Amino acid sequence: MPNLKEIRNRISSVKSTMQITSAMKMVSASKLKKAQDAITAMRPYSDKLTELLQNLSASLDADSASVYAKERPVNKVLIVSITSNKGLCGAFNSNIIKQSVSLLHGEYGEKEVSFLCVGKKGNDILGKRHTIVENCSDVFDDLTFNKVADIAEQLMSYYSEGTFDKIILVYNKFKNAATQTLMTEQYLPIIPIEGKRSQTDYILEPNEAQIVSHLIPKSLKTQLFKAIRDSFASEHGARMTAMHKATDNASELRDQLTLTYNKARQAAITNEILEIVGGAEALKG
Repeated sequence: MPNLKEIRNRISSVKSTMQITSAMKMVSASKLKKAQDAITAMRPYSDKLTELLQNLSASLDADSASVYAKERPVNKVLIVSITSNKGLCGAFNSNIIKQSVSLLHGEYGEKEVSFLCVGKKGNDILGKRHTIVENCSDVFDDLTFNKVADIAEQLMSYYSEGTFDKIILVYNKFKNAATQTLMTEQYLPIIPIEGKRSQTDYILEPNEAQIVSHLIPKSLKTQLFKAIRDSFASEHGARMTAMHKATDNASELRDQLTLTYNKARQAAITNEILEIVGGAEALKG
């Protein structure tokens, strides 16, 4: 059985860890509320913009279609891997990295695949073995639409100039504090619209083609911003959940160590009593 001093040191260490994980849980919970409100408020706008774009673009002929909607043979693929800048958030980052590598070796195994990383964790891991065209980790320092729009414009130029033939987003979609859904979305080219066009009657000025040409870049920027916002909220939810579990595990370990300490202390006391009694009996003899 370990000595009492060793057990006391372990109990002290576990208590310190528990205080840290508990504090991190509270910090993530406070940040999660703001991030959750942001993505919840943004989704109706993003969905309505997408619906409007689909209604307008459904009637355009092939010649009038945007350059971002025209498909071509796929030889070069860019995977946009959206992770976080910090760890201690469970399987949040590892799931994204595994899915990105799975696409590289699976669906696009015969293509030339590169990565654009949004988040330091993805860049640190993927950069060791794969081609990274750009690291946009600083976007989380001040997450604004303008910063994300710059990344979206870069992605659009990659596609329009023929640098890449397909661009894929891999990120975690926020569902609730305990649940994130792993998403793999085709960013470019724009997926052809299926189904019937809405019967909504729009008055269009100057004309439908020009409006669509302005809406598509706006929609692509909004789509990327929503994905990063989703990932940002998911990160805090995953970290809050991970720190909650870590705190519970530390509390359980502390209780086990306390019980072990009490047993060891009681055994030591019992041994001392037996030694005293044995010595007293020896003196009587």
